[in-house]
Amino acid sequence: MVEDVKLMHEMGLEAYRFSIAWTRLIPDGRGAVNPNGLAYYNNLIDELLSYGIQPHATIYHFDLPQALQDDYDGLLSPRFIEDFTAYADVCFRSFGDRVKHWTTLNEPNIEPFGGYDTGSLPPRRCSTPFGQGCAGGNSTTEPYIAAHHLLLAHASAVSLYRDKYQTEQGGQIGITLLAFWFEPASQKLDDVKAAARISDFTFGWFMDPLVYGDYPLVMKKNAGSRLPALRAEESVRVHGSFDFIGINHYGVIYIAADLDQLKQSPRDYSSDAAVKYITLPFQSSRNKDGLRIENHPAPWALRKLLDFLKHKYRNPPVLIYENGAGHEPDPSGRFVYNDEFRSRYLQDYIEATLQSIRNGSNVHGYFVWSFMDVFEVLFAYRFRFGLYGVDFGAENRTRYARHSALWYGDFLRGGALRPAAAVTDSGAYSQ
Repeated sequence: MVEDVKLMHEMGLEAYRFSIAWTRLIPDGRGAVNPNGLAYYNNLIDELLSYGIQPHATIYHFDLPQALQDDYDGLLSPRFIEDFTAYADVCFRSFGDRVKHWTTLNEPNIEPFGGYDTGSLPPRRCSTPFGQGCAGGNSTTEPYIAAHHLLLAHASAVSLYRDKYQTEQGGQIGITLLAFWFEPASQKLDDVKAAARISDFTFGWFMDPLVYGDYPLVMKKNAGSRLPALRAEESVRVHGSFDFIGINHYGVIYIAADLDQLKQSPRDYSSDAAVKYITLPFQSSRNKDGLRIENHPAPWALRKLLDFLKHKYRNPPVLIYENGAGHEPDPSGRFVYNDEFRSRYLQDYIEATLQSIRNGSNVHGYFVWSFMDVFEVLFAYRFRFGLYGVDFGAENRTRYARHSALWYGDFLRGGALRPAAAVTDSGAYSQ
């Protein structure tokens, strides 16, 4: 940990985003706090601050304690709201004197889809024909229930923070959503409507309640009674329950209408949107549930997304918490130093962010995903996103700087945006 924070300082990072593991802090999900877990995060936060690096802490990042899943089916029960709020209270009380940027949930708009519709993510619940190989579940209802409880848990934690901690601690609190840009596959009216529909079914699913106090109209129409209703008091609590919106953005997805899906009975979450994904080819042949993350830059998509936030959602304060590009590791096991594509990707997206700010978007920060290679939820170790590479075969997981780390460090120290090819094999910039 100490060595990693030193690398952050040497690179010139001003802030570092990390997630607190619920079970590391409270092993059983509720009850006694683990003093070793408490010490770990205190040490990390103090080490970051000693180098002048702002800690940005996420409270929940797809890591529901197994004990709560076993006890009451986790996100499917409203009991999750109370337990999550109590856990958040421990976080605020223990670290809030130093952590000034809190995120309640990471990507709650993707966890219900993967965990309760397709069954591709934990707890792997689904029903045929929408998902395969699940031990139980109902793809027609459970994604909506899980998301509803996540939304209410978020609002409950924000209410707690504002009532009990925010005035004294002086921090900010928000939520982080996965935010692809959905582009119509053609200018046909059906495709244009389909792109707007999938945006409502993924991004608007949370943004509409947060900004306007209710779910999108198209979700209420297409999902009907399967979408839980926000009661009046819940709507009041959810509405405005953020100081900022975090977005994780990786590229564009092209959308075509598939209106035949609306004729299915019963329908699931994904068919309620009545779309099919069409994406451009990119460096990897990997595909996941019809959705690909593009590895080549599409910075115009970020500009469109930020403009969309500005106009549809009243231009909220935005922190871009994830943006980056991955590559498959060398099959021979050799280290990959020359990641010119990543430096070019980051340069293009940073430039797009600057253009959006100049155009009035309320962007307050930008974070690269990721500082170093990590275990990926979708790709495990098959994709590497790090500016710093990690030798996973070494006992101490040795870190090594890729060219993108050198490029990004130079940029943060005031260097001009420049082609990544200007980085030489020696780690210096050519003139």
